[in-house]
Amino acid sequence: MLLSTAAHAAPYRAEIVRDDWGIAHITGRSDADAVFGMIYAQAEDDFNRIEMNYLTSLGRLAEAEGEKALWQDLRQRLWIDPNELKADYAKSPPWLRNLMQAWAAGLNKYLADHPEVKPKVLTRFEPWMALSFSEGSIGGDISRVSLAQLQAFYERRTIAMTPEERGLVQREPTGSNGFVIAPSHSASGHPLLLINPHTSFFFRAEQQVTSRQGLNTYGAATWGQFFIYQGFNQNAGWMHTTSTADTIDEFVVTVETATGGDGWTYRYGKEQRRVTVKTVALAYRKPDGTTGSRTFNTYATHHGPVVREADGKWISAALMHRPVAALKQSFLRTKVKDLAGFLRVAELQANSSNNTLFASKTGETALLLPQFMPRRDPRFDYTKPVDGSDPATDWQGLHPLSELPQVVNPANGWTMNVNDGPWWAAGSDSPKQAAYARYFDKLGTTPRTPHAIKVLSATPKFTLDSLIAAAYDPWIPLFAEQLPELVAAQARNPSASREEAVALLAAWDHRWSLTSTETSLAVFWADALWERAAAAAGVPLAPVQQALMAQASDAEKLASLDAAITRLKEDFGSWRVPWGEINRFQRLDGAIVRTFDDAKPSIPVPFVSANWGSLASFGAQRYPGTQRYYGDYGNSFVAVVEFGPRIRARAVTAGGLSGDPASPHFNDQAPRYAEGNLREVQFYPEDLIGKSSSRKVVRGE
Repeated sequence: MLLSTAAHAAPYRAEIVRDDWGIAHITGRSDADAVFGMIYAQAEDDFNRIEMNYLTSLGRLAEAEGEKALWQDLRQRLWIDPNELKADYAKSPPWLRNLMQAWAAGLNKYLADHPEVKPKVLTRFEPWMALSFSEGSIGGDISRVSLAQLQAFYERRTIAMTPEERGLVQREPTGSNGFVIAPSHSASGHPLLLINPHTSFFFRAEQQVTSRQGLNTYGAATWGQFFIYQGFNQNAGWMHTTSTADTIDEFVVTVETATGGDGWTYRYGKEQRRVTVKTVALAYRKPDGTTGSRTFNTYATHHGPVVREADGKWISAALMHRPVAALKQSFLRTKVKDLAGFLRVAELQANSSNNTLFASKTGETALLLPQFMPRRDPRFDYTKPVDGSDPATDWQGLHPLSELPQVVNPANGWTMNVNDGPWWAAGSDSPKQAAYARYFDKLGTTPRTPHAIKVLSATPKFTLDSLIAAAYDPWIPLFAEQLPELVAAQARNPSASREEAVALLAAWDHRWSLTSTETSLAVFWADALWERAAAAAGVPLAPVQQALMAQASDAEKLASLDAAITRLKEDFGSWRVPWGEINRFQRLDGAIVRTFDDAKPSIPVPFVSANWGSLASFGAQRYPGTQRYYGDYGNSFVAVVEFGPRIRARAVTAGGLSGDPASPHFNDQAPRYAEGNLREVQFYPEDLIGKSSSRKVVRGE
């Protein structure tokens, strides 16, 4: 791959061609020119999301959102120190500094060209800021630290964890689907890749970025980042899925007041080490628009920052913080040509949260686990806080890639991951769980695991069309597994009031559709059962199948069905309601925190939550003032790619690319999204002939 180490010759120049869907195709002489144009085009589409992402990553959100965001900022600043990032920037290789400079120049040029755009806080971007947000997954490692417990520790008072933090609120699973089809199982003899991230809607932009230095990449870029996070180039493609591997650990620390009362020490082996104290000053916006400030003394051990207290002892959190390596890895993998090249980039070991499905034009297929994988002593259970005073619990470096579970060119012809462990990734060719430490997989299967295996095993030769069909297969495995238990419960405890509803569910084929009244009844039943299980448990729930179904009594199952029938009647006048009347996609404005309104236009969506095992994920719920369910999470960017002599690809983005309600591309893809009707991707320059809506050249210093 070509990387320029010389300083970029100003001015930057990039051409931005937008196709009929408003998707930006950016070309530049150098990678720096392309990055300049890439981020400029993103800002045209949704500067607000870019700024909010960097306010979050820099720990400056309270400057826009007020005092309520201080604890989120403090959590971020436990790891993200602007002075350290500036030093990291200065030490970065020249080629990476060139890209960061181009990134900042593109954003600043956009603001200069658009004085009507009023940033909330960030009126000027500096190159080092790109290091604060160097990995494109949704919800970085830092976000797993409980804000309530962090506040309780640093304010020295008791604060109850939120129901969300305690796992008592039903949420759409964080993660994605990735399928790879080998040439042996492809009708064309070329490998195929499914890219299906499950995120909050409008989380990423769809772009193509090309330069004369070998960059030619298409896919989804998280707003504000200068690399395609999930996508493909002319030779290879990559799809990231949230991993179940354990790469974040907590260490229990026994602290004492230091001699003379000056600070704190903590026990480590036979010695007392001094707790590191760092002062963090945070600004916040007051209700009257003026600026307030708070200063915190934060604490850290060699394990990491102290994030909470339990049973009178401090808890330090250890996680990956390698901003330069992460940004290098994120960009460099977009230029790889084959698996060997991808693995060379992976040697940077700065991916901590994602599995990767990989396919290349040469026919290679693979599943790789996160490369940042701390080696631990197998005697200890790292799913719980371990004793930080025992040196044996320390991380013992990182596993080399050769020691990680992986799948490479399996004989079965397909590889998949649906946020489950790698032990089911390729049928009998999967890694054997017994051969690896338990920290390589914290979860096991998900409700989507049997569904993915079923659809991938059912088709001997895949095409792009049949791969799309597999991705949108309407079977709902959890209902197929558990509704017979509800039917049996009714037989043991018959009631005429629910007999007709149970008979309807007993005859159902467990497949979602817009016209299915069974889907409506089953989802409302499962939701009611979840609420009962959460209320009864009062503690984090077991995996969804176990919590909702296996642990529920006949009385709980039947009472939940009664509640579902009652709610359907109250909200819709009948318990026989087509699913499409309930489950809707709606985009009213460009706000990040969205609102919904039953009285305003919306589009019916047939697929359901991944909680029930649907591969096509649509996390929907009622909102204040609504009776219908509105989706806000799940299928976001969906693409299928064939790696032949010429790239063939199709894709769809939730809603539309632009965050501006006045744009024709604000919601133009919504009907296709709801139907799973992917459009053709315009990958080659000739593809854009007659299919482009605008063309411009942007320049900047």
